[in-house]
Amino acid sequence: MRTLVYFCVAAFLSVPSLVSAQEHQAILPEAFGAWRGGETAGGFAADSLDAVRKEAGETVREGRAYGSGNKSVTVAVRQFRDPTAAYEVYTAMLSTKLNPSTVAPLTAAGNDQLIALVGNRIVTVSPIRAASDADLKLILDTLKQSTDQSPLPPIRGYLPDTDLVQGSQKYALGPIAFDAALQSLNQGKFTAITPEVGFNKGAEAMLAAYHSATGRTETLILLQYPTPQIAEQQLRHILPLLAANPELSGATVERDNSLLSLVLSPASAQSAASLRENIKYGISVTWNEGSHTLTDPPWLLVVKNIFLGTLAFCGLAIVLGIAFGGVRVLIKRVLPGKVFDRPEDMEVLQLGLSGKRIDPRDFY
Repeated sequence: MRTLVYFCVAAFLSVPSLVSAQEHQAILPEAFGAWRGGETAGGFAADSLDAVRKEAGETVREGRAYGSGNKSVTVAVRQFRDPTAAYEVYTAMLSTKLNPSTVAPLTAAGNDQLIALVGNRIVTVSPIRAASDADLKLILDTLKQSTDQSPLPPIRGYLPDTDLVQGSQKYALGPIAFDAALQSLNQGKFTAITPEVGFNKGAEAMLAAYHSATGRTETLILLQYPTPQIAEQQLRHILPLLAANPELSGATVERDNSLLSLVLSPASAQSAASLRENIKYGISVTWNEGSHTLTDPPWLLVVKNIFLGTLAFCGLAIVLGIAFGGVRVLIKRVLPGKVFDRPEDMEVLQLGLSGKRIDPRDFY
């Protein structure tokens, strides 16, 4: 009996793993267009971004080779918990050596490889010389159908466009990605501020490099917080740290509502101010209470309407009065004493000063 109980418990505990294994479905299609899938590509090579991917929450990775005639390409997919996490890793993969691609939005090409952000997935295709733009667009559209299409973080749109160094944009939701972004922008000395950024309080970071008028490269960091109070608190943590470290003292930081902007190694104070002026960040207040517009007419029109209404009422009263009186007189002429003022229905109060009784018919 005890053996049977142990067997049942073991079978019950093994069900979830079997179900989860069956629930996992292949991400990559068997074919797309003229391309037919071949063997599954194995082992993803380790690289410097593995820690960033782990922090972002990578859930699935899959690769597959495709062939069309004598041509072949390899498609690799990494899936993350949501599009925001995928965008963090996508920007970490960007570099100034990559060029924006026209295949689809949020794609970059370089070294015969295409990198694309598709929902909560990052897709890489290589070698791209073997495939046409139409083929690349087809595989991206196929993978897009089953992805999470939640919107990307708004902070990515705050960066100024003027003098932006393409490929330098970096997004970070955690300290590992933030440090990796600083290192890629040659600002590794500023990793000292990472503990004071406040990622555990919901901070989001957006970094990018900009060309200055003097030929130097400036780095802009945008830090957004859930509330202005948290932003002010973190500002008071960052300012003393910058002032205490001579290597970091050249950086400037300012707060605008719940957004902190840091300019690292600015060419000049004027250059940093000009860069901040181009930040596309603003606060809009929406008033949801119902509103109305005044529709009262001019007072002259009101007086006119009063007179016209009074005249119409008086005219109606006259017409109705004449009609009522005319009908009464006509009936009394045609049927005297039959409908109105019948003698048997009329009573006359008498003082009795004479002995003659008053006949009501004498009044008509």
